[in-house]
Amino acid sequence: MSLLKERCAKYDLPQQYMAQGVYPYFREIDSHQDTEVLMDGKKVLMFGSNAYLGLTYDKRIIDAAIAATEKYGTGCAGSRFLNGTLDIHVALEKELAEFVGKDEALCFSTGFTVNEGVIPQLVSRTDYIICDDRDHASIVDGRRLSSATQLKYKHNDMEDLEKKLQRCEEDAVKLIVVDGVFSMEGDLANLPEIVKLKKKYPNTAIYVDEAHGLGVFGNQGRGVCDHFGVTQDVDLIMGTFSKSFASLGGFVAGDKEVINWLRHTSRSYIFQASSTPAATAATRVALQIMKTEPERLKALWDITNYALAKFRSAGFEIGETESPIIPLYVRDTEKTFMVTKLAFDAGIFINPVIPPACAPQDTLVRVALMATHTKEQVDYAVDKLTECFKQLGVIE
Repeated sequence: MSLLKERCAKYDLPQQYMAQGVYPYFREIDSHQDTEVLMDGKKVLMFGSNAYLGLTYDKRIIDAAIAATEKYGTGCAGSRFLNGTLDIHVALEKELAEFVGKDEALCFSTGFTVNEGVIPQLVSRTDYIICDDRDHASIVDGRRLSSATQLKYKHNDMEDLEKKLQRCEEDAVKLIVVDGVFSMEGDLANLPEIVKLKKKYPNTAIYVDEAHGLGVFGNQGRGVCDHFGVTQDVDLIMGTFSKSFASLGGFVAGDKEVINWLRHTSRSYIFQASSTPAATAATRVALQIMKTEPERLKALWDITNYALAKFRSAGFEIGETESPIIPLYVRDTEKTFMVTKLAFDAGIFINPVIPPACAPQDTLVRVALMATHTKEQVDYAVDKLTECFKQLGVIE
């Protein structure tokens, strides 16, 4: 056995959970994504999707993806920098910039590679990146690629953030990178206070990841920056297409000078194959639906508020969530896997969250809501999850 293979062979934790019958990952779905899916021929309620507006099977979006494929083909066979720019890419970028209130936008093939390719290009070795300690893994990987000094502040702790800013050189760029909605816990970044600190400390810039905010918060789903009224004080807004937009890809938007710099220097933009025609066209139609059908956003918040109240009254610990992301804290890795298995057996798909996605003492199962969920589905989920949690002694 080669040394590489020998080292990899020592990693058998997944196999241990498989042997216990509680391994929760890579479960195959045999149908389209909706509030109910088929898995191994069994109907399961889907409470693990990020399709907040319930658009992944909207016929208008599907038709747009098919039409774009018929017109442009299945792929672009190159990067945006060279032969991979289509007119619909440019149109989408203009529409997104207008939507989030910025000069210009750049579209990437995935949301992960936005953070991976943009964050390192915004700062130099004499600058600083300052992150919330619960920022998404793509932000973590993006900052790791930078030569800037890297600082972390305690989650949503503005006093700790200010201490970090005080450690920075005044003449250096201080880039605060933060999730608008924290994807595991469902709470919001304290953007109003972050903006106040930006104005207090010269040369500070703010980069907000709106992956879970777009289509959920703000006027017509414009995100958490719009929700708090701080769009003009935030320097860069990033978003993904794999959630409310029912597609695949991502973008960053900001001042034209910054976008011009990124367009010619971001490695995951200029060296990555461009987004497919189907994904691009699908995103454009989803954006139009988002802007013209406010009833979807209302339905999402109606069911979210209903579910939040139900879970709280049932005795679940759900933290500080203010969004359709509802964490049900378990605080034990083994029980987190067990409750996921029990829930699935009861016909409910939820996602376990364990380290490194959270601290060991903060393990949870993540319930995510869509505008298309019904109160009856939520009632069933709360009842069954209550039974599961009580069976394991997580709640009384």
